[in-house]
Amino acid sequence: MERGNRLGDIEITDPKAMRALAHPVRLAILERLQRHGPATATQLSPDVGATPSVTSWHLRHLAGFGLVRDAEAGTDRRERRWEAAARGFRFEMPEDEEGQSAARVLSREMFARSAGLPHRWVTETEPQLDQVWRKPAGLANTRIVVSPEELAAIEDAIESVLAPYVTRDPAQRPSDSRGVRLLRYVLPEAAEEQTGETA
Repeated sequence: MERGNRLGDIEITDPKAMRALAHPVRLAILERLQRHGPATATQLSPDVGATPSVTSWHLRHLAGFGLVRDAEAGTDRRERRWEAAARGFRFEMPEDEEGQSAARVLSREMFARSAGLPHRWVTETEPQLDQVWRKPAGLANTRIVVSPEELAAIEDAIESVLAPYVTRDPAQRPSDSRGVRLLRYVLPEAAEEQTGETA
């Protein structure tokens, strides 16, 4: 089954682009631009843990792979404003060895970046939420036994549900809406873990 891209993500296929993005400052830059919109290197600097000049260097590096681009100039036309080229990005495990190595490096960096997020949410954010937000929040840990084609179909169905919310115009959002982070790990088990499988 061919997977679509209903969310409008940039699809990264170049191993060099994967390796370029597999850097904590660059991932932080891209996440900040996707979440808050255009900014200068100076504005990004405090959030990404780098000086403005280092942040500017990373921005130019990301731009070289089409992940960020120049935004419309702000009030001070002397400062260069940057924006994310898309709302999100995605990549698949390539078939060649170089691509697989690059994809693993980027995957590890992304897992490391989000590893503390659930704990921070439970300890800092969740206690401050109103009950109306607490009730639908939380996590699930569901194990399924499926074929590769079925797993691809599940991922496609999830994206079809999410797409209208991801791509809608901000002016169409309900007045009581807020950002919600959906962490979705799809982690097939090793073949040896299936020995003696009955359910």
